[in-house]
Amino acid sequence: MLQKWIQTILSEHNKQVGNLNIIFTSNDYLLEINRKYLNHNYFTDVISFDDSDGNVISGDIFVSIDQVKINSMFHNVGFINELCRVMIHGVLHLVGFNDANAAQQQVMRELEDHALNVLEVMDNGKDI
Repeated sequence: MLQKWIQTILSEHNKQVGNLNIIFTSNDYLLEINRKYLNHNYFTDVISFDDSDGNVISGDIFVSIDQVKINSMFHNVGFINELCRVMIHGVLHLVGFNDANAAQQQVMRELEDHALNVLEVMDNGKDI
């Protein structure tokens, strides 16, 4: 179902799924990646490495399960809900959306919310 969901969201942006990998990691491992490749010295929940070619979206999305758990408690949402939000956030980065400023963050949040609503409908109305 998650593959179909990601395909659906990508098709809404006139994109196709190429070679897309979602890798689940720890906070410590993602911090190493953040330091090594982005020169950032802080924890994060997701890092996307883009290998897309035109409208074919490909890349690696690293997700910290530790941080997703922290996020879900902080935002008082279920773990699976937050995990799906973070995964689609990484996908949206590969599509070309950014979240470097408040306006971009608002757009990203709206896109994430829409994607989660699509997933809920695909799952026959079950709350994720």
